[in-house]
Parts: sequence; C-alpha cells; structure tokens
Amino acid sequence: MARKALITGGSSGIGAAAAAKLREDGLEVITLDLSGSPDVIADVVDREQLARAARKIGPVDVVVNSAGIVGPGKPLLDTAPEEWRRVFDVNVVGVVNTVGVFAPGMCEAGWGRIVNLASMAGKDGNPNLSIYSASKAAVIALTKSLGKELATSGVIVNAIAPAVIATPMNSDTDPEVLAHISGLIPMQRIGRPEEVAELIAFLASDAVSFSTGAVYDISGGRATY
Repeated sequence: MARKALITGGSSGIGAAAAAKLREDGLEVITLDLSGSPDVIADVVDREQLARAARKIGPVDVVVNSAGIVGPGKPLLDTAPEEWRRVFDVNVVGVVNTVGVFAPGMCEAGWGRIVNLASMAGKDGNPNLSIYSASKAAVIALTKSLGKELATSGVIVNAIAPAVIATPMNSDTDPEVLAHISGLIPMQRIGRPEEVAELIAFLASDAVSFSTGAVYDISGGRATY
C-alpha cells in the first residue's frame, strides 16, 4: 500500500512542487490549502477545520508543513501587534495545529515523517522582515523540540531552511527587501521549488533514519554554519 502524504500550502510554490515529486515517487498525496485547487480546503490556523479534514483524510504517513505567509516588509519599529499575530498564526500555530492533529496517528503506527518549511530568515534575521524571520526561527525551534520528543516513536521531524525560492509568495515581498536577500546568495541566482522538493522527498523517505530535530539548508551557499 502506498504511503500517504499531507502537504499544507500544497496549491502553489514549494508545496505544489513537493506534491508533484512525492506523487512521482509513488506516494498518495493530499494537498491542503485555502486557495488554488487543493484536494482539501482548510485553514491551518483553525484546528477544528483541520480535525474535520483529518476525519475525511484518515491516517497519514508524511506531513509537509509548507503553508506560510511573508507578512509586511518594514522595520520592526513600524510593525503592529496584529501583524505579528497574523504571521505567527499561519507560520507557527499552523504548524503546531497540523502536527497536533496528524502526528498522533503517525506515532500510533510507529512510523512517520514530518518536514517543516522554515527559512534562512529564521537563522540570519532579514532586515525589514522581522516578523517573518522570527516566525521561521520559531519553526526551527519547535522542530528541534518535537524531534527530541518523538525521537523513540518512529516519527522523524526535520526542518528545511531555504534561501530565496522562485514562488508566488515572494511576489508579495518588497522588491528592495527581495533584492537584498537575493544578493546574499553566492550562486548568484534564486532557487527553484523543484530543487527544494527533492530535499523534501529525501526527508520524507526511509533513507533518513538517524536524523531528527535537524535543519537542512538549501541556500545556494548562503548558509555557511
């Protein structure tokens, strides 16, 4: 029987590329999103919506948390509390909700793979993207914590920290901010969603068996530590 994967934010960008790759690898893939043409429409911020979706989807073997938003591109001192809440709700609470709903079944089965999409911003802190950077740092930290908590369960939890990737999400990023963070990449180009999907597929597979709570960079050389 084919393994089943759930991908949040699966209608576009990295999520859509991951869906295509995992299907190519023989997995049954369910995409979950609020826009586009997902298999399931649900808001990761709303745990009850996710719980209802889970009852229809059934147990899954792989969860890819790709849903996320950039938020405002402006100095921290110009940001407002509601802007912080919105980005953290989607980028952090959304991951917690998805894991909270689907991971228990994975633990019960004794096998599972959780891949959380963080960002180089969560390691470096991008100027004028303080909210996004802080939210992705939180994703990295919760991945480390959850990896330790589930270390003997058979469920492996890892994060990916991409540099700038050519996705629709970046169309909402301030052009000056985007130019700055793109200029930090030694390969002198931005990444492609398909390149990130290859790493996701690896982390969702049996090939990874002794790595959990880790952060895998995919940055064109930007990450050097």
